[in-house]
Amino acid sequence: MSFEVVSRPHVESFIAWAKDKPEVVVLTADLTNSCEVGLWRDTYPDRFFSLGMAEQNLLSFAGGLAREGYTPFVHTFSVFLYRRAYDQLAMSIAYPNLRVRLVGFLPGLTTPGGATHQAIEDIAIMRATPNMTVLEVGDATDVETVLDVAQSVPGPVYLRMLRGDVPRLFPASDPLEFDRARVLSDGDDVTIFSAGIETEHAMVVARALAESGIGVRHLHISTHKPFGDPQILSSAARARVGVVTVENHTVVGGLGSAVAEVMAEGAAGKRLVRVGIGDTYAHGGSRQYLLAEYGLDASGILRAVESLLGSPTGIVPSDLDRLRMDLGFGAASRPVNAEDSL
Repeated sequence: MSFEVVSRPHVESFIAWAKDKPEVVVLTADLTNSCEVGLWRDTYPDRFFSLGMAEQNLLSFAGGLAREGYTPFVHTFSVFLYRRAYDQLAMSIAYPNLRVRLVGFLPGLTTPGGATHQAIEDIAIMRATPNMTVLEVGDATDVETVLDVAQSVPGPVYLRMLRGDVPRLFPASDPLEFDRARVLSDGDDVTIFSAGIETEHAMVVARALAESGIGVRHLHISTHKPFGDPQILSSAARARVGVVTVENHTVVGGLGSAVAEVMAEGAAGKRLVRVGIGDTYAHGGSRQYLLAEYGLDASGILRAVESLLGSPTGIVPSDLDRLRMDLGFGAASRPVNAEDSL
């Protein structure tokens, strides 16, 4: 099995998708090309608005356009959507339940920009915001098909978006579905829930565990709110040993918390290990370095599974590197693409 890497999948798919949707407009905050809508602006100049570095005005303006029947797709870095302008987000968009799509780039540790640019608590904040739907893409197919899903939601949507070179983990014929997880592998020993860029690393670990005789049921999550897929509870309940959640986000309020809520309310009665950023802000560095530093790479996920199992698996880093190559992801030491810069 080998996975292709798609360069900037959002650019062309968004232009083609919006062609027959004159109500769709794009707003940016002086980050046009950084958020991959420069070509969109050139294609639909009358439907493009750059508000400059004024995010509070940006979100209020988006709310006003939505009240007039437009569907604004606000493109900026994730942190600038909810940290700088949360009152406007809540009162101008979420409270009136308006059709605004907040497209946030550089989620979690996908930027070397440090704490000022790393959205590590965004899912927690957006999950806690009434009326808000929360989506996250994990591969090129998700990127290309999430637009229809977002547009089907009658209220506001927050979308954790990827840019640059994005692997295609799922067939192009298998679109993202609203509030439905993708089952990537099946087994009865351990259940892994992963989201976003962490799914690639979790796939490597799941394959390594399977080769070692440990059955893994692995689910990719793309809808964080609502969180009503019945597969979540059933997959957690069937795990003989326990459950591991993996997210490019703090362990507070994100995927791990959502799974814990479902397990507790459904009386799953299984041990849960959450892999994510701890109660800390991250520092700057390449994506590869940051994921390793905070335990979010394949080695970190494997350590979490071993803590759940209570014993080492015998899997070593060279095994994970071999599987990365076999799966077509490249070596763990591959260069970080330029799109990971600011």
